[in-house]
Amino acid sequence: MVVQAKKRELKEAQRRKKQLEERCKVEESIGNAVLTWNNEILPNWETMWCSKKVRDLWWQGIPPSVRGKVWSLAIGNELNITHELFDICLARAKERWRSLSTGGSEVENEDAGFSAADREASLELIKLDISRTFPNLCIFQQGGPYHDMLHSILGAYTCYRPDVGYVQGMSFIAAVLILNLDTADAFIAFSNLLNKPCQMAFFRVDHGLMLTYFAAFEVFFEENLPKLFAHFKKNNLTADIYLIDWIFTLYSKSLPLDLACRIWDVFCRDGEEFLFRTALGILKLFEDILTRMDFIHSAQFLTRLPEDLPADEVFAAISTVQMQSRNKKWAQVLSALQKDSRDMEKGSPSLRH
Repeated sequence: MVVQAKKRELKEAQRRKKQLEERCKVEESIGNAVLTWNNEILPNWETMWCSKKVRDLWWQGIPPSVRGKVWSLAIGNELNITHELFDICLARAKERWRSLSTGGSEVENEDAGFSAADREASLELIKLDISRTFPNLCIFQQGGPYHDMLHSILGAYTCYRPDVGYVQGMSFIAAVLILNLDTADAFIAFSNLLNKPCQMAFFRVDHGLMLTYFAAFEVFFEENLPKLFAHFKKNNLTADIYLIDWIFTLYSKSLPLDLACRIWDVFCRDGEEFLFRTALGILKLFEDILTRMDFIHSAQFLTRLPEDLPADEVFAAISTVQMQSRNKKWAQVLSALQKDSRDMEKGSPSLRH
């Protein structure tokens, strides 16, 4: 017994030593990457960001200490939003919250067409959704250190874009940005991110465009995973059942936060195409399991993915996905489908008369 106990102790000590060595290796690798980003890449962003060296480094994951800076630069600021504009929108949101809490009903000029009831419902939804954002972290809930920041960004956005307002799912995107950027910069990145064609299509619930995105996804789904594609078709499991939630929150609600941030890293590099490539990677990773499931179990599995997904396995699966169909890339396939959709609308008798 004593010999066995000593053997177990020795084995455990060796395991701990190996773990420590691996952790040290990872920390050293992150430290080197931080130096490279800070000293070489960020000061020369315009000339270096699209080089092979940087793209390869990007794929491995951006170190948390420089992640926010890289995301900001990659997302850009096409809307030319300033910190001052954020302050104005936030002040307007606070004024509106005060007005609603005291029962005021004055309607500002820029909100013409948006009833007080609509605005109040939107602001109430923000309050409700903040408490449901990463509840396990407890940092966005009432009394948590990031609660007010999240409330501010979402409230300011509803004033900046009253035509879009607040839509469920936005709180997760804003929360991920808050974890990596200060409030004003997070608002700038958030507004520009939501202004991208794919996000705008989903958050404004543009059914026609959403269907076009699903159709483009299915082209690459059939190309990469014909067996699973046929199985889903047979079971009437359509892409919208699992894709909507994944795209709405940019995977931040569906995947472990660390993994979601790595998905965001490459999404900031490659754009919307990577969101759909990630979806195909997840389907590929679980292809064997999913081909044995019926409609109900597949839908349940895909809308509640395992919580312990290893990032390396997910990225290994994503790396095998080919985003090319009959020599056409994602953007070309999407563009062709959009054109077909517009042509059909023009040819529709109900639209002609």
